[in-house]
Amino acid sequence: MTITKKFGVILANLGTPDEPTSSAISRYLWEFLTDPRVVDLPRWKWFPLLKAIILPLRSKRIAKNYQAIWTTQGSPLFAITKQQQQALQTYLSAQGIDVQVEIAMTYGNPSMRSAVKNLLKSQVEKIIVLPLYPQYSSTTTGALLDAFANALKQERGFVPFDFIHSYHLNENYINALAQSVQARLKADEFLLFSYHGIPLRYENMGDYYREHCKQTTIAVADKLGLTKNQWAMSFQSRFGREEWLQPYTDKFLQNASAQGINKIAVICPGFAADCLETIEEIDEENREYFLTHGGESYQYIPALNAVPAHIAMMGKLILEKII
Repeated sequence: MTITKKFGVILANLGTPDEPTSSAISRYLWEFLTDPRVVDLPRWKWFPLLKAIILPLRSKRIAKNYQAIWTTQGSPLFAITKQQQQALQTYLSAQGIDVQVEIAMTYGNPSMRSAVKNLLKSQVEKIIVLPLYPQYSSTTTGALLDAFANALKQERGFVPFDFIHSYHLNENYINALAQSVQARLKADEFLLFSYHGIPLRYENMGDYYREHCKQTTIAVADKLGLTKNQWAMSFQSRFGREEWLQPYTDKFLQNASAQGINKIAVICPGFAADCLETIEEIDEENREYFLTHGGESYQYIPALNAVPAHIAMMGKLILEKII
């Protein structure tokens, strides 16, 4: 089958600061935390608190964490997404597809607006947006769709497009996760699936993110042949005093030894690329929680990043929208 159209692909993720400095992180966090998809408090109440207290305190602390993991190519998230972009471009081109793959972040750079403009300038005939969020949430996929729609609003003429909603049960995704675990999990290790959390209130308002996480977890556990006492699911990265989805990852790890779990491996299936939340929070901070509360051994299983099985999965998702 010959395909003569030129396609544009937007490989999209949450975002990253431009530099590991307090000022750059403050700019990034302001854009992120003023999105009503992320924090839906009344603006008059939230903005002054964010500007006067939260940003000054969090920016300095987060800057130190970023400085410890920053690479010569930028943040780990950006560096890995760049690898994914190049690998996906190569994969799709090898299938005989005339394609241009662009990176876009919901917050920060490269922006969704720049990705759309680049593709339209290149005269693509269709755009396919792939959010790197396997599990849908209004706080991630929903916010990214808003950013894409806002970019299109600024164009008098835009081309047809497809938006990939989620892929939490995609067979290739599940297989890639299972293969990654099989290569690393020891026979006597308990497997913890940790996902980024969202406020419980958002679920009560209709966000079905937890159900997607649960379906992914069960599918991988079944693929691995694990019994119910060999794995658990938890949620990390909560912020503020409001109740979020539970169990909390840090609390689970602090109490794991008391539950007879002395050796553990942690995987974060919701993260398509390793970033601050996996490298610093899971592989360092939560490792310390577990080992200082009676745990004997701890390993973090990296995100799928740019491994061939992950790139092939992305490529096949795109091809479904082309062929």
